[in-house]
Amino acid sequence: MLSMIARRLATAIPTIFIIVVISFLIIKLAPGSPFESQTQLDAEQIANLEAAYNLDKPILVQFWLYLSGLLQGDLGQSFVFRDRTVSEIIAQGFPVSAAIGLTTMVVGTVVGVCLGLIAALRKNTLVDYGVMSMTMAGIAVPTFVTAPLLALFFGLTLGLLPISGWVAGDVRHMILPVLALAIPKAGIIARITRGGMLDVLKANHVRTARSKGLPERLVIWRHTLRAGLMPVVSYLGPAIAGVMTGSVVIEQIFGLPGIGRSFIEGAMNRDYPVVMGITILYATLIIFMNLLVDIAYRFLDPRAEQSS
Repeated sequence: MLSMIARRLATAIPTIFIIVVISFLIIKLAPGSPFESQTQLDAEQIANLEAAYNLDKPILVQFWLYLSGLLQGDLGQSFVFRDRTVSEIIAQGFPVSAAIGLTTMVVGTVVGVCLGLIAALRKNTLVDYGVMSMTMAGIAVPTFVTAPLLALFFGLTLGLLPISGWVAGDVRHMILPVLALAIPKAGIIARITRGGMLDVLKANHVRTARSKGLPERLVIWRHTLRAGLMPVVSYLGPAIAGVMTGSVVIEQIFGLPGIGRSFIEGAMNRDYPVVMGITILYATLIIFMNLLVDIAYRFLDPRAEQSS
């Protein structure tokens, strides 16, 4: 186990470095200056600002300066919000995105696994068809349609829930965003769970357990559940990282101050340090969550330890 973790961490360093290089080059190849949109500035002021942020230097020098700061934990200064660092922007928005994202994945996973199990155990019945049709509808309808409908019904029509803004500690502000995000996640997890369980239910050891007269609930609990959920674990790694770094559409619709919203605003305003900082955070979370998936695999299937 420890050797596997060490190998994953060793490969994480060059992976993040490559992501930093590619992201930096893509951003720098974009035409224009981040200060051109500020019409109140003349050419001399723009030139002074570019010199202050080292944008007048060769691209290799700019990359070296950025990398040097990054190695010291400095993500740079925002070009738009000049009194705030990128770290401060992420520190302010990430708790909101993380709270929404983690709650979404908990709700989506619990509901999805339950629906997937029901469908797998009632294969080719009306229950199976009904559950799969419902989950497919949840996947097919995009969140930019679901979210306004939820806000219209529960917020404006019934007046039960707030439809915009964020108050820390107030669960009511989380319900609609979490519900809008959890519907497609639950549908995907349900279909993955159903497929994984159906594959395991065909295995020889399951047929043997049933032939020995073992009760069905024990067959499911002891012999199929862990193996059947392994595809779900694989999906959860990048999915959790994705929702934790913010859903742009949901954050815009419900007015949430998360980092997904900051990322879009940074891209629109050519705020390169903000875009780079959130990209690096997302890449780091992906690597970390995949490491947790590998560790979970070792507990779900001890044979994975021997094959790695």
